[in-house]
Amino acid sequence: MEAKLSRRQFNTFLGAAALGSVGSAFAEAKPGGKLVVGTWGGDYGKFVREYIVTPYLDPKGITTDFALDQTSPRLLKNLAEKRLRHGSMDVTALTFDTMYQVWKNGGLLELDHSRIPAYGGVLDFLKNPYAVPHIYTGRVILYNAEKVNPAPTSYADLWDPKYANKVGVIDIQYQTTIESAALISGGSMSNFEPGKAKLLELKKQGVKVYPTNEAMGQALATGECWMCIMWLARGRQWQQDGAPIKVAYPKEGVVVYGNGFGILKNARNVDAAYAFLNASLEKQAQISFADHMGYIPPVKGDVLSAALAERVDVPAGEKSKIINRDYDYLLKNDAQLRDWWNKEFKG
Repeated sequence: MEAKLSRRQFNTFLGAAALGSVGSAFAEAKPGGKLVVGTWGGDYGKFVREYIVTPYLDPKGITTDFALDQTSPRLLKNLAEKRLRHGSMDVTALTFDTMYQVWKNGGLLELDHSRIPAYGGVLDFLKNPYAVPHIYTGRVILYNAEKVNPAPTSYADLWDPKYANKVGVIDIQYQTTIESAALISGGSMSNFEPGKAKLLELKKQGVKVYPTNEAMGQALATGECWMCIMWLARGRQWQQDGAPIKVAYPKEGVVVYGNGFGILKNARNVDAAYAFLNASLEKQAQISFADHMGYIPPVKGDVLSAALAERVDVPAGEKSKIINRDYDYLLKNDAQLRDWWNKEFKG
């Protein structure tokens, strides 16, 4: 015989079902399960595991796997997978400029900052809707104090004829090199074109082009190269390794470089992804990365000890010169800048 419900019984049943659904939603919001983080290998991947995953995610029952690769392959995979229901990663680690590219192409979730309690402490100039900054540094001039005198104060000092054949640039840093040249030749962060003619002048003086950052570090250490444009974090690392170099902060500005974490729109485990992003901003995690990688925490306050801050941070007197790159300009112009670099500057 079929059982029939009164209106009152039916409404009571609906209320109970609704409460049950709410309860399930809260249960699902608790982080757990498997998380896949796309990131770099080597020391960086090791430190992400040691300083973020082990202390902050493992206790929550989150099983974290890494998809390890260099920036370009990960960027291409993020872009290629954006139309899939679920991609191969939940969280992606990218440099600030490449993260912006994935965002503009619709691949990243717009973050709910209320789900990242530590986000309130992020430095204002590093905040955005789509990613959490992890580490950053500034662009500086590295020079051999025994060979370069007086100390440089501007990118223009690299063009001094007395340093012909002793100035180096890095092939993979074509963007930042053209950008730096633009800043001393009437260009800007949003117009690199004047920098091209300026770099051709440097080419005539016998500038050395090194394939990688590591190759540049070796050239500075041996004295083959006396001066270059480089990131502060790398400079501090090479100083610790014994290279005879000092750091100069160009009057044109200390340009920001760094990387962060974003959540892919088609992530399988969004709750665990938010837990990861928040953990990356934890104070102790930030201290550990600064100590072992030489980068600056992207958070407000005196996070680092005085000694560690002196080693890795931009001096207080130079912080007013910190400027962001124009990521939209870079996205629209990267192909033509790379083409000019390869055909005209290196050719």
